[in-house]
Amino acid sequence: MANLSLKHIYKVYPNGAKAVNDFNMQISDKEFIVFVGPSGCGKSTTLRMIAGLEKITAGELKIGDMVVNGMEPKDRDIAMVFQNYALYPHMTIFENLAFGLRMRKIPDIKRDKEGNPILNKKGKEIPIMRRYNKKELTEKVNEAAEILEISDYLKRKPKEMSGGQRQRVALGRAIVRKPKVMLLDEPLSNLDAKLRTQMRSEIVKLHKKLQTTFIYVTHDQVEAMTMGTRIVVMKDGFVKQIDTPKNLYKYPANKFVAGFIGTPQMNFFEGTLKKIGDKVQIKFMYSDAEITVPYSFLMKTLPEYLDGTKEVYIGFRAESISLDEDKVKASEAKFKVRISHSEELGTETLIYGDINMEGDGFAETSTRVIIKSAGFKELQPDTICEAALDLSAIHLFDKETEESIMPRIPKYNTLDCSVKGRTLHLLGTQVTLPEAIACEDGKGEVCIPVSAIRFDGDIKAHVVDNENINGEILVSLDLNGSRIYALAAQPIEMGEVGIGLDFKKIILKSGKTENQPMPDVNGLDGTFVMEKVVETVKKNGKERRERIAHYYLLIQEVKLEAPASVYEMMFAATSGRKVFNSVFKYEWSAYDFKISDTGILAEVLEMLDYGTEKFLRCSVGGTLIYVKTDREYRGKIHLLPDVSKVSVIESERQIRIV
Repeated sequence: MANLSLKHIYKVYPNGAKAVNDFNMQISDKEFIVFVGPSGCGKSTTLRMIAGLEKITAGELKIGDMVVNGMEPKDRDIAMVFQNYALYPHMTIFENLAFGLRMRKIPDIKRDKEGNPILNKKGKEIPIMRRYNKKELTEKVNEAAEILEISDYLKRKPKEMSGGQRQRVALGRAIVRKPKVMLLDEPLSNLDAKLRTQMRSEIVKLHKKLQTTFIYVTHDQVEAMTMGTRIVVMKDGFVKQIDTPKNLYKYPANKFVAGFIGTPQMNFFEGTLKKIGDKVQIKFMYSDAEITVPYSFLMKTLPEYLDGTKEVYIGFRAESISLDEDKVKASEAKFKVRISHSEELGTETLIYGDINMEGDGFAETSTRVIIKSAGFKELQPDTICEAALDLSAIHLFDKETEESIMPRIPKYNTLDCSVKGRTLHLLGTQVTLPEAIACEDGKGEVCIPVSAIRFDGDIKAHVVDNENINGEILVSLDLNGSRIYALAAQPIEMGEVGIGLDFKKIILKSGKTENQPMPDVNGLDGTFVMEKVVETVKKNGKERRERIAHYYLLIQEVKLEAPASVYEMMFAATSGRKVFNSVFKYEWSAYDFKISDTGILAEVLEMLDYGTEKFLRCSVGGTLIYVKTDREYRGKIHLLPDVSKVSVIESERQIRIV
C-alpha cells in the first residue's frame, strides 16, 4: 500500500501544447481519488503519467517514498484497468487472470531440492528472482475470482461473458497482483446505464475489500460524486478544485466547478452587489428582479465587489429556489418567475422559467431559472409565480476570472482605517506602525491577509469560531464588534486572545500613498552550465584521475554549484542538451540568502525595519531582491543563496521544474 505525491507535474508536447499544467496533490494511502472533467481536460494524461505510460515533462512524482519519474511502468507496482477491457480472446478467464503473474518475477532465496535455503560462504541466504509456481498462480487467481464473484466462469472465454463480467475480469487481472496503486481509466464507459450503476457499487465494495489506493478517471460527475473520497475537477489541463464530494457541491471554488458538479446545472445570473449598512442589495441584470440580503450571509465576500459597480455571477442551485407558498410567504428574498415548461421525473419536477417577464425560459440566458420541486408539480405555461431563495446557499463569482468572490477561506480582511503620525487606527484599536511602513496621514484602507494575523500580539480580540477547512483552521475573531478572519495551525480557545500583525504582508492605503507587501519570493534570471574537472577518485581500492562533471546555476556571471537532484530534474524536463541553452528564473525566499564575501553582487537600496524582523531591499542587475538581515548594510554586498532550496522555472514554456 502507498501514498502518492505529485509536485508541479507538467505535460508539454513538442508543439508547445500543455496537456497538464502545474498539477499538485498529496494522495493518502487507501484513498479513492476520482479525476473528473470534460474531454481533453488532462485527466487521462495525468493518470498515464502516474502509470509511466506518458513521460512527465517536469515535476516530481513519488509513490511511497520513491521518486518514480524515470522508472519503468512494470517497476512501479501499480495496476491499470483500461476502458476497453483489453482481454486476450483466445485465453480462458483463468489464463487472462494468470497471464500477468506468469510474466512477473518475485524475490525469493535459493533453495535445494528439499526446499531448504542454500547459504553462501558468509552463511547468508542467496537472493534470487523467480517465477510463480503453478500452486501459487492457482491460489492467487482463485482468490481474485472469489472477491469478484467470477469463480464459476474461469474456464470460459471472454466472448462467452457479458460486458459487466468482462469488466470484472479486467479488474481481476489488476488486483491479482495486489498492487500498491490501482489506476482505472473510464472502466465503465462501455456499459449500459443499469450495469454502470451496478459496477459502480462493485468497485466501491472492491476498494473497501482491498484497502489500497484507487485513482479513477471519468467524465461522469455522478460517478465522481458517488465513488470518490476526494475529487479532482480538471479543465483545459488545469486543476480547478480538489475536495470532497460534499464540499465541491456546497463550496465550489469557481463557476466551472459550480456548473459542472450537480444535476441540473446551477442557475447563474448576472448582477451587482451594493452594501448599504448591514444589508446588501442584489440587482439581477436584464430583469426587474432585486433582493436585499443581510450582510451576515455575505461576510466573506471580497469588499471591492460590494460597491454596486462591479458585475458578478450570482449562483443558486435548483433546490435552493422554491415555489412553495409557505416558504414564499416567510421569505424576504424572492422574485417573480414566468413559467415556461416543466419536466416530471417521478420523485421530483424540474420547473423552467424566466425572471425576465419577456424571456421564454427555454434558451440558456442569464435570466432563465430551473427550480427543483418535490413530487409532481403542475403549472401552466406563462403562469407568473413568486419564488423564494435560500440565502444560505448563495454563490458569487467574478465576472472575468469566474473565481469565487466569497471563498471559504478569505484571502484578506479589508478594513477602513486612518493614519496619524506613526499610529494606525482601525476598528477602535491603535497600532504603532513599523519604520518600514511609510504612509501619509489621513483616512484610508488596510488589507490584512488572513495569514498576516498572529496570535501573540497586544491587540485584544475575541475568538468566536474555529472552522476546519481541509486541514486549515479558519478562526473568526470579534474586534470591537467587527468580524475579522485569521488562519491558525490549531483551533484557538474561545474567549479573549491577543493578536498582532505581520506588517510585511499588509497593503495600507492612506492619503495618496499605498504601501505594498514584501514579495514572498525573489526571482533571478540565469542559465545552467556544466564543467568537467579532473579529480582523484577511488575505485576497487585504487586511486585514479577522472574528469568529473559539475553543474552550476549561472547568475550574473556567478556560478553556484547545483545538487545532483536539481540537475536531474532540469535535464529530464528540457530533454538533455536544452538544459544548457535555456533561460531559467531561479527563485528563493528572503530567508534563503546569506551575506558573504563572495557571491552575487547586489546594491543595498534601503533597510526595511518591520519591528520583529529586518530586511534589505537590494538591486541585482536591476532586479529587486529582499534579504533577511540582523544588521544594517550600505553600498555593495555579495549574496549567496541556498541552492538546495532553489525553485526553478523555465522561462520559455513557463513551467516549474524544481
